[in-house]
Amino acid sequence: MEIRAAVLEESELPAPYSQSKPLKVRQVELAGPGQGEVLVRIVAAGLCHSDLSVIDGSRPRPLPMVLGHEAAGVVEELGPGVTDLVVGDHVVCVFVPSCGTCEYCCEGRPALCRPGAAANGRGALLSGARRLSSCGCDQNHLNHHLGVSAFAQYATVARQSLVKIDRELDLKFAALFGCAVLTGVGAVLNSAHIRAGDTVAIIGLGGVGMAALLGARAAGAERIVAIDISEPKLQWARELGATDVFLAGEDVDEVRDATNGGLDHALEFAGSLPALQLGYRIIRRGGTLVTAGLPPPTTVLPIPAVGLVADEKAIRGSYLGSCVPSRDIPRYIRLFQRGLLPVDRLLTSEFSLEDINTGFDQLREAKLLRGLVTRFG
Repeated sequence: MEIRAAVLEESELPAPYSQSKPLKVRQVELAGPGQGEVLVRIVAAGLCHSDLSVIDGSRPRPLPMVLGHEAAGVVEELGPGVTDLVVGDHVVCVFVPSCGTCEYCCEGRPALCRPGAAANGRGALLSGARRLSSCGCDQNHLNHHLGVSAFAQYATVARQSLVKIDRELDLKFAALFGCAVLTGVGAVLNSAHIRAGDTVAIIGLGGVGMAALLGARAAGAERIVAIDISEPKLQWARELGATDVFLAGEDVDEVRDATNGGLDHALEFAGSLPALQLGYRIIRRGGTLVTAGLPPPTTVLPIPAVGLVADEKAIRGSYLGSCVPSRDIPRYIRLFQRGLLPVDRLLTSEFSLEDINTGFDQLREAKLLRGLVTRFG
């Protein structure tokens, strides 16, 4: 079938993207679902820094590629072997397709799925197939972004890239659960294991960091310190429940003094070396730094190693929120439906597919928390 999609043909084009237009909206060919695959009509797709990092070249991916990995939609067609979904089901897309049989999946750590990571790195679906191609007689293959490629009217994805959800949930909000909420809230509950009465710093207040702030509040954290380079985002953080805010770059001792010698946990979502170093310095003795940001692959973290022993500090990575998506997405949705996790407050802008480059300009300039493409035309 022929669909409209946003294709990245070349990374590292100069900003503003509204002028250089790295994402070209054009007609592409989408093949129907093969064995174990599903055709989904995309209703909402989030603009995330993981997409932006491919656009600006800080995280190279095979090009040309249809971007977009945080999305929700409606099942339109089932491939052979898919028996646990029906046409019309509502689904959230997950950006790591887990095979269910590798050592990591068997350990309950599907975010680390070996075949899923390999397929994502190649720009393919879990089966190794590519269902996207350019229109015309050449029919050149286009790569999939993280097994999803949601900046399009439709997507063919592996069944393992989907979680079935309650049809009563507005799909605009459902899309946020596929990345921002899964990563941010998961980092709080699964990686940091924050409990009632804990103190926590959230460093980097994009959509994922703000979701983590909401998660820390839902977990009963006594003190939530928000840190960012953007003053408007600090104000947003206060409105969402932060007890203290600090502008990044302020004296570390000021943060430690204000928190009685440091925090139980620091969660880093900025994807930068200074943010990582800050997180390590503001946790107390025995504290934990959880990092879910994705810095460039060449970034190296220098730390005083003695603190790992003498202060019993710990550093932990968190990918996909250390989640089991089929378990955690429905859980987090139930928290939202009960009013305990108001993730709808993260949605600040909606765009048409034609305006997607403008949306990424706003994301790059920290003018939105989460923007969604909701009009595909």
